[in-house]
Amino acid sequence: MKVVAINGSARQNGNTALLINHVFAVLQAEGIETELVQLGGQAIRGCGVCNTCIKLRNRRCSISNDPVNDIIAKMVEADGIILGSPVYFTDVTPELKALIDRSGRVAGANGQLFKRKVGAGVIAVRRGGATHALDTIYHFLHITQMIIPGAPYWNFGIGRDIGDVEKDEEGVANMKGLGENMVWLLKKINA
Repeated sequence: MKVVAINGSARQNGNTALLINHVFAVLQAEGIETELVQLGGQAIRGCGVCNTCIKLRNRRCSISNDPVNDIIAKMVEADGIILGSPVYFTDVTPELKALIDRSGRVAGANGQLFKRKVGAGVIAVRRGGATHALDTIYHFLHITQMIIPGAPYWNFGIGRDIGDVEKDEEGVANMKGLGENMVWLLKKINA
C-alpha cells in the first residue's frame, strides 16, 4: 500500500511538511509506503475549463508545462492521498487549490479516478482560518468519492515560524491519530 501527500506550502520543509511527516511516521511503522510531493516553488495555474480532459479521457490535463499531470498520476496509483496546506487568508494556497480543481476535473472526466481511495487533509495555521481551509480539502475529498478517516480532533497544527507546530502537542497527537485511522482504514479496504 502507498500514501502520497501533496504539500501545498511555499515552504517545502515548513510546518505543513512537519505535520504530514507525523502522519507518515505512523504509516511507515505499519509498512505503508509514503511519498511527499512538494508544490513549493512551482508555478501551477488553475483550470482553464477547456474540457480537453473530458473529450480525450486520457487521465491528463491539457496544461502540460507544470507538474500537475505527474501529480495526478501519483494520486491515481496511490491507495491514500493527503493534501496539506498552510492557511492563506482563511483558505488553502493557490497552488493547492489549482491542483484540486484540475485533478478533480480530470478524475471526474475519467470515471472517478480517486473513488474509494483514503483521503485526508492536514493544515498548518498561525491563528485563524484552519477549519475553512480544511473544509476546502474535504469538499474535494467528498466530491471525488474518497473515504475520509477521522482524527481525535481537527487535522491542524498551530504555529507561525518553521518548527512551531512541534510545540502544539494536541496538533501532533491529532496527526498521529489521523495516521492510525488511515492505517486501519487502508488495511480494511485492502484486505
